[in-house]
Amino acid sequence: MRQLHLIQLDSVPVIIRTQYMPPFSRLGPYDTAMFDDVAYRRDEWLESFIHEACVVPIEDEPLFRFVKDRARNGEMWKGLYELSKKEPDYINQVLRDVEERGPLKASELTSPRPRSGDWWGSRSLGSVALDYLFRIGAVGIRRVGNFEKEWDLVDRIVPAEIRAQPTPDEDDAIRELLVRSGQAHGLGTQGCLVDYFRVPKRAAGPLLRDVVEDGRLVEVQAEGATRPVFMDPDAVLPRTVDARAFLSPFDPIVWNRPRGEWLFDFEYKIEIYVPKEQRRYGYYVMPFLLGDRIVGRCDLKTDREAGVLRVLSAFLEDHADADHVGPEMAAELQMMAELVGVDAISVDAAGPLAQRIRASL
Repeated sequence: MRQLHLIQLDSVPVIIRTQYMPPFSRLGPYDTAMFDDVAYRRDEWLESFIHEACVVPIEDEPLFRFVKDRARNGEMWKGLYELSKKEPDYINQVLRDVEERGPLKASELTSPRPRSGDWWGSRSLGSVALDYLFRIGAVGIRRVGNFEKEWDLVDRIVPAEIRAQPTPDEDDAIRELLVRSGQAHGLGTQGCLVDYFRVPKRAAGPLLRDVVEDGRLVEVQAEGATRPVFMDPDAVLPRTVDARAFLSPFDPIVWNRPRGEWLFDFEYKIEIYVPKEQRRYGYYVMPFLLGDRIVGRCDLKTDREAGVLRVLSAFLEDHADADHVGPEMAAELQMMAELVGVDAISVDAAGPLAQRIRASL
């Protein structure tokens, strides 16, 4: 977490809940209960809406207060802001509910008030009100059971010594986040650095120049880059890169698609929302990183009922060799099976790469 600064959350557990994947990709199999313990029992991490829904180190909470101020002032999430103006008494009632009875689920509110037929879908008004209170920093989230949300006052999640810290000026907070983006990336374009924490684009340009003038990031020449590239001055170029990892669609390495195309010459799209007959690679495709190249991709699924990790498709990049990649994929799949707690791997895909994976298991 100290290297990444944030880990994105997502509720799609096709293989395993996506937040568990970045640590696995970097460290190998681990006890995922440890993630939840650190984030939601020991409160060392804080759930926030930054890049998207993420967990961040709890001591970084002051850096994100400007985002909550923007939400409170109606500069973000217009639908939630409009609700706050239409239903102020109800939102205050929900906040009192959490204060007096929290932590609690949305369904446990005194008056959850059903709502349907608008952009909130079938969610109750109470659930939407809690979402608004979360975005403005009044309530926070704990997770229980099957990743269910429980809402509690932020004051009962963030330690008093952190809450007592002065709120950074918005520009100062953005400068610091740009620096942290640079640390997480090693090097990246302005677009990469802005996207990491989704800081305001218009403000980022001048503030990035400030950071460079202060020597906290360095502008460098980078092969293949058509735009200025910025590097963490403490970044070290390794003599060799021995990485081997399947990457979640929500992994920082691939979530910025232009960055993936620039660094890895790798075109990638999540096809979850693409109709089945129009998909090129599959529903939940994971890029495969080997060394310093992305060499292939697989559509993977955990079949918990059968106790099997399924390889539904396997594709090789043009520059890669199946005889080399196949055994490495097989080894990584065996580690992934350990992570998700199944006993077998079934290669249901066809083709040369699939055959090589199958032969190596």
